[in-house]
Amino acid sequence: MTTTQKTLKHLLLIATLFSLLVIALGAYTRLVHAGLGCPDWPLCYGHAWAPSTGNDIATANIKFPEIPVNLAKTWPEMTHRYLATGLGALCIAIVFLGIRVRRQSMGFPIKHSVFLLGFIILQGLFGMWTVTLKLWPQVVTLHLLGGFTTLCLLLLLYLRSFPVVNVFSNIIKRTSDSLQPSLSLKTLAIISLFIVVLQIALGGWTTSNYAALACVDLPWCDTSAVTFKDTLIAFNISQEIGPNYLGGQLDAGARVVIHLSHRVGAFLVTVSLISLIMLLIKHGLRRIALLIGIVLTTQILLGVSNIYFHLPLLNAVAHNVVGALLVGSVVLTNWVVIKERAK
Repeated sequence: MTTTQKTLKHLLLIATLFSLLVIALGAYTRLVHAGLGCPDWPLCYGHAWAPSTGNDIATANIKFPEIPVNLAKTWPEMTHRYLATGLGALCIAIVFLGIRVRRQSMGFPIKHSVFLLGFIILQGLFGMWTVTLKLWPQVVTLHLLGGFTTLCLLLLLYLRSFPVVNVFSNIIKRTSDSLQPSLSLKTLAIISLFIVVLQIALGGWTTSNYAALACVDLPWCDTSAVTFKDTLIAFNISQEIGPNYLGGQLDAGARVVIHLSHRVGAFLVTVSLISLIMLLIKHGLRRIALLIGIVLTTQILLGVSNIYFHLPLLNAVAHNVVGALLVGSVVLTNWVVIKERAK
């Protein structure tokens, strides 16, 4: 492996891990209600970081009377913006290094890296719209999905670029000469990925509509006051643009419906992934089955803790990060199964 290849390999791994940090800080920003910690974009009250002097703060408060300066909320918002920008810079470097590797007649999926960079730019636009549209739930949910997608694109680029020697080599190695991955395993892996992505979208819709604490009972909620109209309102994706959605605009019944849908989604994810784990073990892919099992169990415990302990901040951030790890592990599984079947 050449020096350029080694540098590219390390950069891809760093960027993948860095995307997890961006996801974590994005979750923290939402959870401390700092999504509008800076009501303008890309600056913060017209400053590169935040207004600091008394005159600057007074001027900012006059310019943005609906969202006065709160320095406790500006720092997570601006840190998140700069970290996301840093991730974009890493992706630019990956493209340029990838071009060098290709010129050395070495395989590198350059189209994948260019698509990733384009997606990062789109994700930046969603970050802008999150602010300018005042936390419109549709945009917030898509922005969250975009962060998870970025992680998966980086992971796949790393795996495609270095399919033999990578940090997952021991995990994805078959532990026996059992059956080759079957069509049923491939199908279940794809279905499981779809269900996990759907659950992430429901999680995004839950947090963007501030429904995480709509129900604090276990294992079910009191739905006696929930009406059919609440169900329609809960998933109305044509909410108007204009209002400030900080804190949410839906009534209690609609939030309960959203919350319960996320719980039902968690049940479907659990069933599909347990089935996938059993098939992976049958086909000799025990280590990746163990990985999914550990991440799934951790995510379930974090989800239950969020409800039981009324959404403790660090626990809720961890729930987002482990959710990203869960979809990443399912993406890894799909890559392994498809690769094995192609042999």
